[in-house]
Amino acid sequence: MHSTTTTTAGAFSADEEHRTAEKALRLNMDPQYYGTFAEIGGGQEVARWFFRVGGAAGTVAKTMSAYDMKFSDAIYGRGSRYVSTERILSMLSHEYELLQERLKESRAEHSSFFVFADTVSTKNYKGTNECHGWLGLRFQASPGSEPNDILVHVNLRDSTNLLQQQALGTLGVNLIYGAFFERQSVDTMLQGFFDSLSLRRIEIDLVLLSGPEFEETEPARVSLALLRNQLCRAVALSPELQPITPSEILHARPIILQRGTFLHAKDQFQQLMKDSEAALLAEGSGKDRLPLGLFELSINSARPDDIADDRELLRRARTLAELGFPVLFSNFVENFRLTEFLRRFTAEPIRFAVGVGTLVQVLRESFYSQVEGGLLEGLGKLVSQGVKVYAFPMTHSDFQKQLQVYGSDESFCSGPEHGPVTAENVKFHGPERHLFLYLLDSASIIPMR
Repeated sequence: MHSTTTTTAGAFSADEEHRTAEKALRLNMDPQYYGTFAEIGGGQEVARWFFRVGGAAGTVAKTMSAYDMKFSDAIYGRGSRYVSTERILSMLSHEYELLQERLKESRAEHSSFFVFADTVSTKNYKGTNECHGWLGLRFQASPGSEPNDILVHVNLRDSTNLLQQQALGTLGVNLIYGAFFERQSVDTMLQGFFDSLSLRRIEIDLVLLSGPEFEETEPARVSLALLRNQLCRAVALSPELQPITPSEILHARPIILQRGTFLHAKDQFQQLMKDSEAALLAEGSGKDRLPLGLFELSINSARPDDIADDRELLRRARTLAELGFPVLFSNFVENFRLTEFLRRFTAEPIRFAVGVGTLVQVLRESFYSQVEGGLLEGLGKLVSQGVKVYAFPMTHSDFQKQLQVYGSDESFCSGPEHGPVTAENVKFHGPERHLFLYLLDSASIIPMR
């Protein structure tokens, strides 16, 4: 029996290492799969598994690591970024061509060729770099067939270089194993990628599938599958509804964010973005880099009446994308958790653009039932340094609907019966009124007109 006790934070248990070893050994013992391993930046942790378990001659044609930039450029071509889709694709193409060129005559009839590659930035000595990477697999499903590609972007969350390398090794084995033995469904394959891993160690926020084995796969659905299967905390779609990494759009940008269910996308959402951008520029922020307008939808909506499947979520995303802004899907319920996520990518100002009715949700103690410090901790993290809330007016009828949605009534919060409800005339009636007035006076909440 294998022990499941983990002796070091982030390290693998004996049982988890055993499962990874079994996968590598099964691949080594199967005479069909044969290929190259090319790994840059995170050691040769994936190839090491296949040598470690024995029988590697049945699987490994070549391993290499062009670690020096000049060597890498000489082999794969000069690039502006070494941890990028461009670099991973050039690695796959170069090594796959060599496999075909050198082994086609001797092995093509009975071998399914593959190339596994990764280009990774693990934690540097000073601990100042972004820890992330690209992994790729180009593989034949059967001997002589056209190749397929799986590209994976990861964020490395372990605290040390050694633990990050260990996680990469396991993910690489899982990726190769999943492509050959678990691709009967996208969900099954993605779940297999995360075997023996967890979100506290690694995040997969983008998977791109191409080739004859994945012709029926919708790219945006794959991104939502990552979120549904808890392989990441958020995924992003460009205004063209193409999956992209969150860091690609969020890095070092001032952000104007609208959270919502967006059951019906309206012109008002676009106007809120324009008004918020003007307000942020008037504050003196966002002059060096224009603010990023972003719509965010959570698959774990705080609204009990809103349970949306992937088809419905993508319908809303398509409507929002027509307004010209990217869309972020997340699994966050509380607003402050989104603040924490965004702060991983930018130190620039963040502004939540909300209707005044959303303040009812923000100030309800019951909304923070999963937070140890309750309302005070949640608010403190929400309006941390550089984060403010732009509160826009609502009609009285819309405000009443918001109260009902969040399980409140006018005994908790009320607005004037005539005219719009604004952050300046809304009234909270319990102890929350003191918090609300503080947030107004400190300009953490900014009334908008």
